[in-house]
Amino acid sequence: MNKLLVILKKVDLRNKIFYILALLAVFRLISNIPIPAVDASALRGFIAQNQIFGLISTFTGGSLSTLSIGMLGLGPYITASIVMQVLTMIFPALERMYKYDGEAGRAKFNQYSRLLTVPLAMLQGYAFLGLLSRQGIVTGLTTFDWITAVTVIVAGSVFIMWLGEIISERNIGNGASILILAGIVAQAPTTLQQLAFTYTRADLFIYLGMALLALVVIAGVAFISEAQRNIPVNYARRIKGSKVYGGVSTYLPLRVNSTGVIPIIFALSILLFPSMAASFLAGSNIPVVSSLALWVNNFLQNAFWYSVIYMLLVVMFTYFYTAVTFDPKSISEGIQKQGGYIPGIRPGQPTAHFLSFLLNRINLVGALFLGGIAVLPNIVRSATGISAFAIGGTSILIVVAVALETMKQIDAQLSMYEY
Repeated sequence: MNKLLVILKKVDLRNKIFYILALLAVFRLISNIPIPAVDASALRGFIAQNQIFGLISTFTGGSLSTLSIGMLGLGPYITASIVMQVLTMIFPALERMYKYDGEAGRAKFNQYSRLLTVPLAMLQGYAFLGLLSRQGIVTGLTTFDWITAVTVIVAGSVFIMWLGEIISERNIGNGASILILAGIVAQAPTTLQQLAFTYTRADLFIYLGMALLALVVIAGVAFISEAQRNIPVNYARRIKGSKVYGGVSTYLPLRVNSTGVIPIIFALSILLFPSMAASFLAGSNIPVVSSLALWVNNFLQNAFWYSVIYMLLVVMFTYFYTAVTFDPKSISEGIQKQGGYIPGIRPGQPTAHFLSFLLNRINLVGALFLGGIAVLPNIVRSATGISAFAIGGTSILIVVAVALETMKQIDAQLSMYEY
């Protein structure tokens, strides 16, 4: 409460928070403006039967389940970011731009991601509308209506991407993460309503167990998010004239979960493509294509195999994103140039190998934790049969992680005011 009062007293910080809240209100407005010719009840039934689309609908604040103009949310932008980061491992020029060209290179790289968002939004919007048209959920669209709907969907995705970047510029949390958090929080009343309507006295102990499990998950997420391995670094003493430089000891922190919720979001974006393609091609006139599409769709709807693939993707993207954002070689070179060394490890290449070895071991813990949290809702749903808990683990992870990161940035700004 005292910290809240301090925040409200700082005019600049208070204005930033109110501005972000206003942008979130605009985001929620966009998420509730539907496109025409939609059978709402059939759409809700389709989303409820497909766990991938249901989970993505949750992250977009229900935009997908209402088929609003912002139904794709940040999906195209996230997919574009994945594609661009994969390309950095293929094209050295992109890697140099992203890692070594400073803020100008990073800004140019982000601009390419924004441009790639537009065709991806067109592709995803058209594919999803085509899927719903085959299911009889979207009917009566003329050619002009198709063009208009896809254009509006693309515009909504670009607008939401812009909202996320405007929020990030205020230095109070990551804009994309805050928008996803807003979508999850917006769905909370609906989830609680479902629990209230399906509650029976026989489920009392199950609900109490779920509440206890939620507290354990929150504590575990907070602990893993803050856990880190400190690598000691010593700096040699240097004498220049009458002055002495260096001779201090510090540490290099390696976080257990340095990627946050990015691997889960990436995994969901990748899982969306085969599910959407399979559902779209299931009505094909070519028997081989339709049979293969039905097999893929049924395979992804199987809770066990869906959980296995989901967890493997989360683990894979944890290592991938860490490899993109953390380069042991450049870190070791930086330490060596500043006259530093890790006790017992030779500077240069041996230091890079040591950091890479430690990073892989630490990442294994973080990756398995993220994967376990991602598939926890499916385990709970299979054990209890209560579908309202199907989004619990991932949602809690995102809410806690984003809240911790946002509070850190607010504390940093408060510290600047104090100094």
